[in-house]
Amino acid sequence: MNISEIKEMIQAVVDSGVAELEVQRGENRVRIVRGGSQQEIIVAGPAPVSAPAAVAAHPTAIPMAPAPPAAVVDDEKNVAVKSPIVGTFYASASPGAAPFVKVGDVVRPGQVLCIVESMKLMNEIESEVSGTIIAQMVENGAPVEYGATLFTVRPN
Repeated sequence: MNISEIKEMIQAVVDSGVAELEVQRGENRVRIVRGGSQQEIIVAGPAPVSAPAAVAAHPTAIPMAPAPPAAVVDDEKNVAVKSPIVGTFYASASPGAAPFVKVGDVVRPGQVLCIVESMKLMNEIESEVSGTIIAQMVENGAPVEYGATLFTVRPN
């Protein structure tokens, strides 16, 4: 199941007025519950895998699908690192720990830049390019939407 299929299901619930919809395809399960002015959306995937040492403070981490391709921002040279999911942005593995990266740091592909927590799962967001962090667009602990720019990187 991809994000566009889930969005279609949400729209179907809204259009039809049904109170609840649950769909399961293989190991993926989506449950959408509608009540009053709130909507609850639960997406369950394969069983979690043990967390890497960098996020040991967050034991429910699971591997993320690769982030969408980085998009060009303002200057053709700059690349936006975007959030592949809705969640809460964390600059470090635990409160009080040093951030994974800060403005001015040089990063390489595969290097962890931050964590986006979604539904109690800690998802590492990795750099797709080699370059220098020129801007952090989100404050630590702030909510982020799908596709929100988290960092701007100037490729080497």
